[in-house]
Amino acid sequence: MTIALCNVSRSVSGITHIAEASLELAPGSVNVLLGPTLSGKTSLMRLLAGLDVPTSGQVLVDGRDVTGVHVRTRSVAMVYQQFINYPTLTVFENIASPLRVKGLGQADIEAKVAAAARLLRLEPYLARRPLELSGGQQQRTAIARALVKDADLILLDEPLANLDYKLREELREELPRVFESAGAVLVYATTEPSEALLLGGNTICLREGRIVQIGSTIDVYSNPQSRYAAEVFSDPPLNTIEIAIDLGQVTFPFGDKRAASGLLAGLSDGTYGIAFRAHELFLEPAATPNILRFKARVLLSELTGSETFVHLETGDRAFVAVIPGVQDLAPGAELTAGIDLARVFVFDAAGQRVRARLPAQEAI
Repeated sequence: MTIALCNVSRSVSGITHIAEASLELAPGSVNVLLGPTLSGKTSLMRLLAGLDVPTSGQVLVDGRDVTGVHVRTRSVAMVYQQFINYPTLTVFENIASPLRVKGLGQADIEAKVAAAARLLRLEPYLARRPLELSGGQQQRTAIARALVKDADLILLDEPLANLDYKLREELREELPRVFESAGAVLVYATTEPSEALLLGGNTICLREGRIVQIGSTIDVYSNPQSRYAAEVFSDPPLNTIEIAIDLGQVTFPFGDKRAASGLLAGLSDGTYGIAFRAHELFLEPAATPNILRFKARVLLSELTGSETFVHLETGDRAFVAVIPGVQDLAPGAELTAGIDLARVFVFDAAGQRVRARLPAQEAI
């Protein structure tokens, strides 16, 4: 099944929830809705499902207009961030419930429940009730119930948001394997870049009800078309600085001034923003033509075991660097930081990207 939104908008009491959204989701595709809270992820899912009717525009399924057709007549399954299970039913009966509604025979029900339970590692818990399960097991049960419906469209609205860190990591590793076997159009909403990267597929970046970029997940991550898309797809937060170009000379906020070269060469005079992710901010870098070096002071070091988040400041500006391994940097320590000017994102004053950065192998 191919599902498409054609210039769809939805307003409620004069407030725009979705504005002029157009997209096409192919059969078997994994599609991530990425954006902060209130960016429109749930609103877009409800329009795709048929739970809400657009104010304008069309919803098409395999080219057929289904705008306004109720969700009950569509082939849709949805999983929410809350653990929505029937508390008085066993795990087996929770998973089987949509199959009984369909009127399937007991043998078919048992086969489908067994397959879903095996896929989601619920076999030891089929006789238990939801309140006897951990949070992760309850959410697996909800996902299994969605999968057995064999729906053409599966919607997952931040399904891991209410789990603790360990359970989130566990399910994040399992979900790509589970979804690969589903064969449906999958739409997964999240605020977290790491989930989008883990799931792969396509990413739809949302801002205040508007789609700001659509593409393969790795392309949206590597080539954001706007400062907003780069910020949404960066964790830790994106590092940014403002620069000024005048008559081919670039003035950086650290007092450094040099001839515009690389990505900055040929830009018109004016103010620009350059941005770089935390793993692209280096400590004590070698002095090379592409590297912009500046003095900084350590504010805080966060140790994760495999890497260290180093919070820095220079003047009134704060940055975050992600450094491999354990780095014991004391607060107040002075050091030199640096960025590779061939690997930054360059945005104009309106926040739109003006230059594509060089691939990593060309930026050395």
